[in-house]
Amino acid sequence: MNNTIAPLSPPRAAAGATQELDLSIGGMTCASCSGRVERALRKVPGVQEATVNLATESARVQVVLPDGGDAAALEAMDALLRRTVRNAGYEPLTAAASAAREEDASPWAGFAPVAIGLLLSAPLVLPMFGDLFGQHWMLPAWAQFLLATPVQFILGARFYKAGWAAAKALTGNMDLLVAIGTSAGWGLSMWLWLTAAPGHTPHLYFEASAVVVTLVLLGKWLEARAKHQTTAAIRALHGLRPDVAHLLGKRGEVDVPVAEVMVGDHLVVRPGERFPVDGTLLEGDTQVDESMLTGEPLPVAKALGDVLTGGSINGEGRVVLQVQAVGAETVLAHIIRLVEDAQAGKAPIQRLVDKVANVFVPVVLLIALATLLGWLWAGVGGEVALIRAVAVLVIACPCALGLATPAAIMAGTGVAAKHGILIKDAQALELAHQVDTVAFDKTGTLTVGQPRLTAFHVEPGQDEAAVLQAAASVQSGSEHPLARAVVQAAQERGLELTAPEAVRAVPGRGSEGEVQGRSYLLGSLRWMDALGVALGPLAERAQQLQNDGATVSAVAERTAQGVQLLALMAFGDEPKPGARAALAALKARGIRTVMISGDNRGAAEVMARRLGLDPDAGEVRAEVLPGDKAAQVRALQQDGGGQPHTVAMVGDGVNDAPALAAADVGMAMGNGTDVAMHAAGITLMRGDPQLVAAALDISHRTVLKIRQNLFWAFAYNVAGIPLAALGYLSPVVAGAAMALSSVSVVTNALLLKRWRMKE
Repeated sequence: MNNTIAPLSPPRAAAGATQELDLSIGGMTCASCSGRVERALRKVPGVQEATVNLATESARVQVVLPDGGDAAALEAMDALLRRTVRNAGYEPLTAAASAAREEDASPWAGFAPVAIGLLLSAPLVLPMFGDLFGQHWMLPAWAQFLLATPVQFILGARFYKAGWAAAKALTGNMDLLVAIGTSAGWGLSMWLWLTAAPGHTPHLYFEASAVVVTLVLLGKWLEARAKHQTTAAIRALHGLRPDVAHLLGKRGEVDVPVAEVMVGDHLVVRPGERFPVDGTLLEGDTQVDESMLTGEPLPVAKALGDVLTGGSINGEGRVVLQVQAVGAETVLAHIIRLVEDAQAGKAPIQRLVDKVANVFVPVVLLIALATLLGWLWAGVGGEVALIRAVAVLVIACPCALGLATPAAIMAGTGVAAKHGILIKDAQALELAHQVDTVAFDKTGTLTVGQPRLTAFHVEPGQDEAAVLQAAASVQSGSEHPLARAVVQAAQERGLELTAPEAVRAVPGRGSEGEVQGRSYLLGSLRWMDALGVALGPLAERAQQLQNDGATVSAVAERTAQGVQLLALMAFGDEPKPGARAALAALKARGIRTVMISGDNRGAAEVMARRLGLDPDAGEVRAEVLPGDKAAQVRALQQDGGGQPHTVAMVGDGVNDAPALAAADVGMAMGNGTDVAMHAAGITLMRGDPQLVAAALDISHRTVLKIRQNLFWAFAYNVAGIPLAALGYLSPVVAGAAMALSSVSVVTNALLLKRWRMKE
């Protein structure tokens, strides 16, 4: 098995003076905002392409620089782009401001306005519940005014600002709907209060405006939390690199920041430390844990001249490496870049509500204006005409529209979490029901991810149980994964282990020790070859095991006549319980399943057949390098002629992160790395492949609820606006209809709690 990590290709340099600039942008609230910023940036002279990522609140701009692309031209273009963002109504953030915002990782950050809104709105809502039981607890008008006004104009100031920016751009969004609808309710309440007869308390609508503002603020806060989680993948990848390196100079070891390390330097890496940069091994032998980068569980032996990858973990040996790549040229930096590119390449979430808002807002305003003018022309008087016009705006208040999608998503994600399916990306939830192809990483996803002793062949004339007992006794004090596999195999056979003596680890080779006066050696075939040990009759068997993808080691005894081979040990992975059934269940749903593996083709196809996959049907992609998994996902998306496919990627390692981000839906195993879980929109907390089909099912049911909710939300408006315009609905009835629409939407969403996972 070849576990060597090949260096990833750096990003292609653009021709001429074309360069990429990244901007952090604050103030974007919906897909129409990101689209507006994109259009503004693309109009700047010299800009070839601009992509705005709403999830990361950033923009990547390709520009052609004048004057040969020197530093001054680059700074001038950066300043021009930032000014353009500001003129579009948004805030270009400095690097320091963006970093400070990222560091504020508290899950309750930004909740204070929501909490204040809930406290101020609660006394306004309480009388509504009292009416249901015949109790009239209506607050005085002045008390309602004092409670609702701060919510409307202080907490809701952000909606006025964003709505005004949308209005200036001649577009509509949810912010503009919130500003118009709540202002109408607040303004009508003020007018009714100030014009009421002495001693008469009219029905006011302060509670409607305050509750709508508070609920939308709550939704924005939940959205901000989700956005912060999408950038956690990049932060987790950066966390794989140590901050300090041990530089070996004329004065010995000196600790220096990794940023100061240069190509050609000699660095010392102690046992258990991460390699800070890419390099080649100059001194020492060791085993390197590359599972965080390759996803493979077996440590890789490193000898002089072998490649060492930054981010991987050194084993038991102290080594010296010569630096070959630093900064943006390291393998880990390229993986980070792949994740960033995959995230930036995704289309922004185009929510149906934001699309409709572009037409809905001006239509409602025109209907309200037409209602006012029409009733004035009919001669009913200014007061009646104004009340009927405001009734149109009240019935169109976007409370149900704002609740339709998040209510269903919250209910769906809540019931999914109870069954071990953690959904962190609403876009993934909305897309999962369209999935027709599921790609699985092999190790740790479809397989257990822990090496087991799969074969034990002894030389003719040897006692198999006695040799295994001796081998396990030598390995009983080791924490090496292969050693634990040998000990576990002996324990499963009920063999009693003996305390070894004079145990010595041979870095990169194996170990040796004495058991009951006999000296045993356990290690790689390369070590046996160096010791002159002939495999004899087991040579053909060793070759066959290696062709099948197994890791082969030997057990030998040191005698007076030399070192004599006793047995061969083969280590391999096993399919996860239920993995074969999970793949069969997906196929039964008409979904294509594909396994992607970095193993050699022989080993990958053997495992695929054990899982019920057909290599001849293209269901196995073998010998895939870490940086090429995202390309495999993109190929699956376009596979099969001109018809695009919706692809879900299931993985658990750091090397799966770019593929998880590139897929339409990323699913990470909960027993995998944090990076994979952050890059994926869906995490399967139990690491059970059978949860994949369950995740697709809950997605289908949640999307169905979203569509039903949007239908009911719009149905109230479509039926209510004409009735209000014709004078059949008073503002009181309009407010009641608006509240009823919200109740029906939430009640329908709560039906998702009855969902159960199919066995």
